[in-house]
Amino acid sequence: MTEVLFYHLTESKLEDALPALLEKSVERGWKVVVQTNDEARRDMLDAHLWTFRDESFLPHGTDAAPMAEAQPVLLTTASENANQATVRFMVDGAAPPPLDPYERVVFMFDGYDQSQLEGARAEWKRLKGEGHALTYWQQSPEGRWVKKA
Repeated sequence: MTEVLFYHLTESKLEDALPALLEKSVERGWKVVVQTNDEARRDMLDAHLWTFRDESFLPHGTDAAPMAEAQPVLLTTASENANQATVRFMVDGAAPPPLDPYERVVFMFDGYDQSQLEGARAEWKRLKGEGHALTYWQQSPEGRWVKKA
């Protein structure tokens, strides 16, 4: 069964927290897809991942560019799994596709955005009811991830 993780952003923005989690995923040899709600947000994340830190390189692309299927990290607005990822990040309250094709699904949500908070709670309840094993992580005041459930 798919491992499902919820990451509650309380101390930083998605743009600050997501790159480190994507880097760790790529280091582990995982292919990743990141799903957001709209093309403007997808494109903003794409630009950010090229420049978030001078000394790093995170290979990625979008589903709007050629060779989406070859990307180790694919940013998308769609529910498809064009790059055959085993890990899927759901951000900005995007609605998840069926979880079966993935080893791990990560819901990242802004704790100060009421609609994202309510959406994450609804997903938790739904997935718990389906029998998934869920873990909940929240940021400490220092921005580190602390497992809460």
